[in-house]
Amino acid sequence: MELLEQRILRDGRLLPGGILKVDNFLNHQMDPMLLQEMAREWRRLFRDADVNKILTIEASGIAMAILVGLEFQCPVVFAKKSKTKNLSDRLYRTEVASFTHGSTNTVIVSKDYLTPGDRVLLIDDFLATGAAFFGLRDLVAQAGATLVGAGAAIEKRFQGGGDRLRAEGVRVESLARIVSMDEGGIVFG
Repeated sequence: MELLEQRILRDGRLLPGGILKVDNFLNHQMDPMLLQEMAREWRRLFRDADVNKILTIEASGIAMAILVGLEFQCPVVFAKKSKTKNLSDRLYRTEVASFTHGSTNTVIVSKDYLTPGDRVLLIDDFLATGAAFFGLRDLVAQAGATLVGAGAAIEKRFQGGGDRLRAEGVRVESLARIVSMDEGGIVFG
């Protein structure tokens, strides 16, 4: 998606350790007009998948997932990183390692909100090693739901997560695919 690629080039910053900082428009301060265009693109890409549920992970993917839910006219569920007092014990659980945070979290989804009849589209801001998407895929499998695909705003292809998901039969649609990034800049492809 050229609009997103241009925004990355204009406003993104490269940090040491393979970090692309896009928090000024994507996941801390958000540009709702850009997110809306991204949601429309995922709707176009997955229009024939009969999506009836969007699943993301706390917290960066929530805003874009809501806009995708609006496009598909379906509910959005997010995997929580901690159990609250008002959540029952009827939960699906899985472990997810975070590349950015350098930690592992147990994420949970209520069994009330992810069911066998669901056709689930995963949405998140980044796809690097694929850990978040593999964790979300595990939650979908635990529910007996159908995974129709995964949408990433930015895929860091050089980290291999997207290729691993595709090799396992998951349809992955990334709106910006970065093949390399270093002091010389960002290369899309």
